Amino acid sequence: MSSFLDKLHDTFIVDDRWKYLANGLKTTLIITVFAVMIGMVLGFLIAIIRSTHDKTGKLKFLNLLAKLYLTVIRGTPVMVQLLIIYYVIFASVAIDKTVVGILAFGLNSAAYVAEIFRSGIMSIDNGQFEAGASLGLNYRKTMMYIIMPQAFKNVLPALANECIVLLKETSVAGYIALNDLTKGGDIIRSLTYEAFLPLIAVALIYLTIVLILSSLVSALERRLAKSDRG
Repeated sequence: MSSFLDKLHDTFIVDDRWKYLANGLKTTLIITVFAVMIGMVLGFLIAIIRSTHDKTGKLKFLNLLAKLYLTVIRGTPVMVQLLIIYYVIFASVAIDKTVVGILAFGLNSAAYVAEIFRSGIMSIDNGQFEAGASLGLNYRKTMMYIIMPQAFKNVLPALANECIVLLKETSVAGYIALNDLTKGGDIIRSLTYEAFLPLIAVALIYLTIVLILSSLVSALERRLAKSDRG
């Protein structure tokens, strides 16, 4: 027991090495929060473009661009996208690595959020559009006041799960030497030559956050199911 406590002390307490995890966690959460915001906004816009084309046949060029974007982003690993954005697109630009991480993960998430939103919109019966037209609403107002509230409610749990997936995907941010949570654990490992404790600590932190978010998603799903029954 004393030996284990000594290892804990040497791994995390000596030279305040726990700060690598604390600072890494802060970076991970910042990237996740802002990437989620980018993913939600951009994904929503792409979903509107694609569903509008599917419903009305309009926005053909924008729909073509959206499909190309989705094909490229969904068809390539997020780690490769991160490396391309940092080492190719911003190769000659002095830019904060955290910003690069936010952009990379945000753009990646947007592709998946777009399909989630689009599936929600397309799941709404066409009779709802007809109901909007009978009320004198044009397509835009029908989408805004009738379709989107129902679609958003349907896809909310899936969007919440996408946030959890995004959080875990940020663990590859260290490939551009960004000091995120995973990188923090790796730095401690390189300093102490002890792999077990720092990596287990990183895993437990991720697991704790995911369990908290998952419980929130479950509570949200129960609440939505209850409101549907009501």
